[in-house]
Amino acid sequence: MAAAQGRLSDGADGMDEAKDTENGRREADSAPLPFRAAVDALRAARLRPQIEVEPTPAPKRLAPYSYALEAAVVDGDQDLADGRLVLLHDPAGHDAWRGTFRLVTLVRAELEPEMAADPLLPEVCWSWLTGALQTRGLTYGEPSGTVTRASSHYFGGLSARPAASQIEIRASWTPREGLGGAPDTAAHLASWCDLLAQIAGLPPAGPGDASVVTLPQRRGPQSR
Repeated sequence: MAAAQGRLSDGADGMDEAKDTENGRREADSAPLPFRAAVDALRAARLRPQIEVEPTPAPKRLAPYSYALEAAVVDGDQDLADGRLVLLHDPAGHDAWRGTFRLVTLVRAELEPEMAADPLLPEVCWSWLTGALQTRGLTYGEPSGTVTRASSHYFGGLSARPAASQIEIRASWTPREGLGGAPDTAAHLASWCDLLAQIAGLPPAGPGDASVVTLPQRRGPQSR
C-alpha cells in the first residue's frame, strides 16, 4: 500500500518488509496473553471500506512487545491521508504511561494553503483525536502529542508545481485496560480510523457522526 506522502514503512524492499512483518507476527504469538489478545483484536477489527490497513514492521526499542499497522484513506486510486498506529506493551508497567499499554500514532494529509494558515487548525486537529476517542466511549490517560503544519514551495526546474501544505499529527495515549488486562484495541483502532477519515475530508460514517466537522476537499490527492 502506497502512503499519500510516501511510504511510511522503513523496510529496504518488499521482501525485507514481508520478513519483518512475519517476524512481528511470530513475536506477538509468543507474547504475554494480554498483548496477544490486544493484537488479535486489532487484526479482527472491521473498518470503513475507504480505509486500507495492513501490518507493518514495529519499532523494537520502545517496549518489550510492539505491533504496528499502516493505513491509508483511499478514494479510487488516490490516497487522501495516511498514518501509522503502534501498540506498545510493557508487562512491568511504565511510569510515564501509567499503565502497561501505550498507543502511538502518526497521521498526515495534504491541505489547501488557506486551511493550513488557519491559526486554530492545530487545536482543531488535536480535538479531532480526543473527540474520536470520547465519541466511542473510550477511557484513556496521559495523552500527549504535536500537530505540525508544513509548507513546500518549488523553484527552478520544479517551479511549475503548486505550493503544497501538509498537516501532521503525532500523538500517544494510554488505553484503559479491561478484563484480562487487555485494552479494547479494536475500538481504539476504529477511533483512530475516524481521525484519519476526518483529516482526509470524508463525510461522516453514519447518522450518529453528523456533528463531526471534516476538512474541506483539498487540492490534488496523490495517486497511489
